[in-house]
Amino acid sequence: MRMLVKFVFELANDGLQIVGEASDGDEAVAVWRALDGPPVPDVVILDNRMPRLSGVEAAEKILAERPDQLIVLYSAFLDDDVNAEARRVGINAVVPKSEIETLPDVVRELVGSR
Repeated sequence: MRMLVKFVFELANDGLQIVGEASDGDEAVAVWRALDGPPVPDVVILDNRMPRLSGVEAAEKILAERPDQLIVLYSAFLDDDVNAEARRVGINAVVPKSEIETLPDVVRELVGSR
């Protein structure tokens, strides 16, 4: 799935760059922390169903350290409960995996809204 997301961003080919990736929620937080200097990620994209920490749990940890970090939750398993948890934690956007092609636009919109 990470390769597919990278491919979608490569196809968008408009200055968007992936600066890190992780295979589970704990690693996602660790990679994010390691990117505390240039390049600082404008937006973090998290799958909700990851080993160790879910995307919502990883987002909660990231936002506790940097409340202004933009985060997109990307998952095939989105229901009212997941959407409510995402809002509660402070996730900026939720994108179903069936709409993968919209990810670059969602990222551009979030960055542009700052």
